[in-house]
Amino acid sequence: MFTCTSVIEQLVQRMGNISKPKLLLLLLALCILGADGVDRSNFKTCDQSSFCKRHRNLQPGMSPYRALMDTVQMTPTGLTMRLLNTHNSVELQLQLAAVNLNTARLTIDEINPIRQRYRPTDALSKEPTIAEASILSQDDNSITLGFLQNKAVVTSDPFRIDFLVDDELAISVNSRGLMKFEQYRKRKGGDDPVEGQEGENQEGDKQEGEGEEEPVEEEDEPGMWEETFKSHHDSKPHGPSSIGLDFSFPGVEHVYGIPEHADSFALKTTTSGEPYRLYNLDVFEYELHNPMALYGSIPVMIAHNAQRTVGLFWMNAAETWIDISSNTAGKTVFGKMLDYVKGGSEMPQTDTHWISESGVIDVFFMLGPRPGQVFSQYTDLTGKPAMPPLFAIAYHQSRWNYNDEEDVKNVDAGFDDNDIPYDVLWLDIEHTDGKRYMTWDKHKFPTPRDMQDKIAAKGRKMVVIVDPHIKRDDNYHIHKDAKDHGYYVKSKDGGDFEGWCWPGSSSYLDFINPIVRDWWASRFDLGTFEGSTRNLFIWNDMNEPSVFNGPEVTMHKDAMHYGNWEHRDVHNIFGMYLPKSTYQGLVQRSHGKERPFVLSRAFFAGYQRYGAIWTGDNTAEWGHLKISIPMLLSCSVAGQSFAGADVGGFFKNPDSELLLRWYQTAAYQPFFRAHAHLDTRRREPWLFDKETMNGIREALRARYALLPYWYTLFYQAATRGMPVMRPLWVEFPTDTSTFATEDEYMIGDALLAHPVTDAGASGVNVYLPGEGQVWYDVDNHKKYNGGSSVYIPVTLMKIPVFQKGGTIVPRKERIRRASSLTSRDPYTFIIALDKQGTATGELFVDDGHSFNYRDNNRFLHKNYLFENNKLISRTMDMNGEFDTKSWVERIIIVGLPKAPTTVTIDGIRDIMIDKKNLEFRYTPDTQTLVIRKPAVNVAQNWSITLQ
Repeated sequence: MFTCTSVIEQLVQRMGNISKPKLLLLLLALCILGADGVDRSNFKTCDQSSFCKRHRNLQPGMSPYRALMDTVQMTPTGLTMRLLNTHNSVELQLQLAAVNLNTARLTIDEINPIRQRYRPTDALSKEPTIAEASILSQDDNSITLGFLQNKAVVTSDPFRIDFLVDDELAISVNSRGLMKFEQYRKRKGGDDPVEGQEGENQEGDKQEGEGEEEPVEEEDEPGMWEETFKSHHDSKPHGPSSIGLDFSFPGVEHVYGIPEHADSFALKTTTSGEPYRLYNLDVFEYELHNPMALYGSIPVMIAHNAQRTVGLFWMNAAETWIDISSNTAGKTVFGKMLDYVKGGSEMPQTDTHWISESGVIDVFFMLGPRPGQVFSQYTDLTGKPAMPPLFAIAYHQSRWNYNDEEDVKNVDAGFDDNDIPYDVLWLDIEHTDGKRYMTWDKHKFPTPRDMQDKIAAKGRKMVVIVDPHIKRDDNYHIHKDAKDHGYYVKSKDGGDFEGWCWPGSSSYLDFINPIVRDWWASRFDLGTFEGSTRNLFIWNDMNEPSVFNGPEVTMHKDAMHYGNWEHRDVHNIFGMYLPKSTYQGLVQRSHGKERPFVLSRAFFAGYQRYGAIWTGDNTAEWGHLKISIPMLLSCSVAGQSFAGADVGGFFKNPDSELLLRWYQTAAYQPFFRAHAHLDTRRREPWLFDKETMNGIREALRARYALLPYWYTLFYQAATRGMPVMRPLWVEFPTDTSTFATEDEYMIGDALLAHPVTDAGASGVNVYLPGEGQVWYDVDNHKKYNGGSSVYIPVTLMKIPVFQKGGTIVPRKERIRRASSLTSRDPYTFIIALDKQGTATGELFVDDGHSFNYRDNNRFLHKNYLFENNKLISRTMDMNGEFDTKSWVERIIIVGLPKAPTTVTIDGIRDIMIDKKNLEFRYTPDTQTLVIRKPAVNVAQNWSITLQ
């Protein structure tokens, strides 16, 4: 059991001599971190967060805001007007613009504020392009802006905006009148704003024309100017600055996204409990089915019904709370049917209320109208996901900690001795010299380069952890450089911020400062990071940031960053800057040639441009295995495709059944890593009974066989923004039975996985979506019809996985010890026919590790189409070219109603291939045709005809 006492004992042993005051701080910090599960009292509720409470106390239908129609202007950057708060006579500036493709942007900010408000523009990959829009109509109380097939109707009094897609209402803004914008102001009877901080922008420069208008004074409320939580005081030197706005989705019962929460995929209503909270926090052994904040924050919500999909991106990096209500919440299916029969059913609607502590109202509306279009629109704004190297999507072996070089050698050999593939071996914090990151314990790891070279000689890589808290030791070169150059976050009093984390007393690099980010990136140079090689990659942990003795185990909100921003302004994006800088450093290390791999625990919108995330400190319990699916789906629809959960659970000890089921589940999830706590028993697969080890081996082999398909999906994500792991409704948007499904999912458009997440299960009910669709069990090719549920018996060795009719999946059946050793191996294509006898699929091939695919067009992107009994291979992107030795070894066609008499292969167009007959075998029971050794290079264009 993981207890406060055990952790204290471990850390005291590792930190050496600690003074009594410091030990007391440490005791406090570790007890805050929790014992046998999260202690909720260490984390705020909405009532304990004064700005959330103020907004939540607002009553619908009493909006004080009115749009001033005589201020309307149509400018090159969009429609502008002023909003008047009729309660205090404060005016705000509104801008509404069409941007990129089928997206709208709404910003509302103060006019001439006494202090600039923070905008987390680094969430965007670039400044959005203003799209064409025009005023369609205008009268005394409204104005209509038109762009593409959309309209935005702005109503003056009370202020609201309605977005119509194809003349159907899709999103309403402030329709419940919950907008609230707390302008910066001087405290009654208090001092002027802190010198040097009023009216500054993100580079610290004064703004022109500020302070020209004095608002009508408002009554102060508790918590506006200072606040205390437990023993922590927040000085709030600038007073209240919160913002809030409501958004409604007519016709919608289900909304998704806003990770990270250990909760259902379809978000729940919050009217009788806590709102969903976005505030990056280090939460030990988090609770399930809870809206509490966790490690990352992506303020993106997707709304879906059978007619359309739309999305909302609330671009704000401050602490954020989101309330959700629905007029159909709590109604049973029978109740809804009864409403329909009576003719009194109301149109469903989901209402949301977004509240942030500071910043501006800056909202993007992705208007779809199809799921894939929303994902593309969002990633057009925040960037397409990084294309990972091939090894990164294979299997990773980790624990806290592999003890020394001999341990690393033995674990590596254990995989080979037991014929189990893996690609990456990880080292946690114990590999360092006293928790000084980018160093090595010279006794345990005396020859780190040799160790890495031996792993690399087998085609494998290593990953080490590098955290953002820096041990305050003047003999530690990173601390000395950071202190001497003023690179640390500052306390409210101007000194270096100090907090407690794994090394003991630590300071935190101010990654808000671009100079610090560049400096950090340079630390990864091979000549600077002693003991590192090109085969070493990076894990950034604890970057929420975690501060053991801080409020809610994080940094004080009145700590100060570059540009005179308070931590409250930047908190949720702060954690993203560490992996962003690490990514930059790894790119520079290879002189821009090699793709990095970075794993981060904290994340924000736009992080997908840099790397992977995982769901943090989970537990070896069936509930945590089950919740990993909705947690990863929530990340996926919010742009963060590359995500996984610690296999086996970080805390506690899984039994063999749970561990095996977790491997089987994670083999069909994007990021695949086993990891475990220091106190847990060792879990290498060969340490379990033979049946369990064999089952784990088979799960890993299933993953490795499908790596060509996974790699192609990651390329689709990197170029189109499509999630790799998808909810069923992405592929079946009109099938209402899929809208709340969270126990099964699609991998790309071809495979459906239904993991077994209950102990002792002998079977599972699988819903196979799509009226008129056919599905095939990937193991035995048994055929099922879509649009219904089916009971599938399972054994310990099987989880249900199906291939959708109409798809083609590439595989490599020769399983090597590491993915890099398969580059010349042949392909097998699984062709699952639909009811029309057709199928299509894609394959992406490159060197698996460099940027040559992007910078020099060194790639293959192939399309495969089967129709009219002919399979055609064509080049999908003529810009790409890549030499490969890989050839086509086998083609398996499933769902073919009768056997052909001959199968022939030929070239197409100007491709010269000797026409010849091919060997084949047909199995009538499963309607499966196996074509052996077409022996054609995968880069060529060719056709195979069945006669």
